Amino acid sequence: MSMSVPEFSLLGKTAIVTGAGKGIGRSIALTMARAGVDLFLTSRTEKDLIEVANQVEQLGRKIHYHVSDIRRVSEIQEMVRKARATFSRMDILVNNAGVSFPKPAEEVTETEWDITLETNLKGLFFCAQAIGKWMIEQRGGKIVNIASQAGVVALPAHAAYCASKGGVILLTKVLAVEWACYGINVNCVAPTVIRTPMTDLVFADPEVRKEIIKKIPLGRIGQPEDVSGAVIFLSSKASDFITGETLLVDGGWAAQ
Repeated sequence: MSMSVPEFSLLGKTAIVTGAGKGIGRSIALTMARAGVDLFLTSRTEKDLIEVANQVEQLGRKIHYHVSDIRRVSEIQEMVRKARATFSRMDILVNNAGVSFPKPAEEVTETEWDITLETNLKGLFFCAQAIGKWMIEQRGGKIVNIASQAGVVALPAHAAYCASKGGVILLTKVLAVEWACYGINVNCVAPTVIRTPMTDLVFADPEVRKEIIKKIPLGRIGQPEDVSGAVIFLSSKASDFITGETLLVDGGWAAQ
């Protein structure tokens, strides 16, 4: 006879997922829907959101979406207004939206630096702030920030990306400490290079692919589902006494 594990259940919870249109964000949204979560999704591309929304509907969950660019605080505020008009409470925020422009440090342009930091760090903070105020009112919630292994160990040709993700990890600690008194848990998931549309060009080169796998003790490329499982854990009651932490999903890369 199978036994249920209620501490891991998300049935009937509500969540906002940013960058939900593709890759890791899409996987997180669909995994959450399968776990019983009703969703409010956002990204910059409506076509992607419609595709994910249709899949969520087929899983029998409530789904709403809003097109927004989290680099603009006014658009974050409008997104949250829509979410508050849709759901009476918000249990989970997954801050997933992110960008990367891989190139040697000496070639990084000001525009690339600004877009990276505005999306990966500034946008993430103001999403956390806006939803955090809602969670403070309701005295509870879970925030899961998607950082990166590149916020813990150096990844050559990723100066702006590493800077932004390192910032996310320390920001997570600050928010965890500040908001603990309201019953809000704030944690990070830090994946290694994951197979997504954003990394397909990297993995298209067999030599690069081989070099990456050599650095991963578990001997394979990470998949979006590997990240989703960690997010489910940090969104559930099972993680109620964990806050300010960074869970590496990297196949053992950083352990070496």
